[in-house]
Amino acid sequence: MTIADVPAGLAAAADASLRWHPGGPYNLLQTVGTLMRGAGDPTFAAAPGGVWMSFTTAAGPATLCLTLSEDPREPAVDVQAWGPGAEAAVAAAPRLLGSDDDWSAFDCPEFHATLPRIVVEARRRNLALRLPATGRMVDSLVPTVLEQKVTVIEARRGYRYLMYRFGTPAPAAGTAAPAGLLVQPTPEQWLRIPSWEWHKAGVGPQRSATVMRALRSAVALERLAGVTAAEASAKMQTIPGIGIWTTAEVVQRTHGCPDSIAVGDYHLAAYVGAALTGRRTDDAGMLRLLAPWPGHRQRVVRMIGLSGFRKPTFGPRMTIQDHRRH
Repeated sequence: MTIADVPAGLAAAADASLRWHPGGPYNLLQTVGTLMRGAGDPTFAAAPGGVWMSFTTAAGPATLCLTLSEDPREPAVDVQAWGPGAEAAVAAAPRLLGSDDDWSAFDCPEFHATLPRIVVEARRRNLALRLPATGRMVDSLVPTVLEQKVTVIEARRGYRYLMYRFGTPAPAAGTAAPAGLLVQPTPEQWLRIPSWEWHKAGVGPQRSATVMRALRSAVALERLAGVTAAEASAKMQTIPGIGIWTTAEVVQRTHGCPDSIAVGDYHLAAYVGAALTGRRTDDAGMLRLLAPWPGHRQRVVRMIGLSGFRKPTFGPRMTIQDHRRH
């Protein structure tokens, strides 16, 4: 559905709205899709009426609808929001949509000349990608901690269980909104979840304790949205149970960080090594391979991921408790 297709009453009934112009090619779902925790994420929906999200702002919960114009001459994103946090959600929408993400240095001919062909070709086909920045630390940190040391399938199953048990209905947004959209628990609500519910969700005591420790300082944690990605990463890593993998995954989403690499990921190093050299490598090897592109290493990894490259299968299948370090 394009902006022209949005029912007139939808925008009129929104508590806050704006139209944002990216100033160039733009792919909405490719940009914000990285924020979705799997196809069953109850806080996110790609529906006929646009991309929908629900989350908590400092002013309260909000439901957000994003709709892309398909005019190739001047793409635009229509933003509508409902709920107590509508104004705050709309104010943050340009950064969420990637307004601060600048690819000009990456795209200059001199820099492209240093890049592997697989990356150059992927970028040529994906000029409409932006890196989003939500500025919402808790919303990103909690599901990332749940993904520590387990498979993505197991982590997302646990996240959905906790969301359906303790999430709250998103602010009403009329008949066009998808049914069942939920808002993540607030820090106070997360802290009240009893131990047996974490157990039912398949979240072990180490990960649930990390969430509890982090959210006891939720106010200070949210302030990290206002510092650099490097500083935010360093401060998060002072919390026991939070390491370089977790912080990299968080600041990629909260700060739109173009450089952070998820060191410690079970698959990433082998994938990057195979794509760039034809051979698998470890974390140290991956960092050496990406060293020529400081400040843009996450952009390089994203382009490899969008290239269509598939890593050859190596060795035995992983066990369910052997996915990521923290």
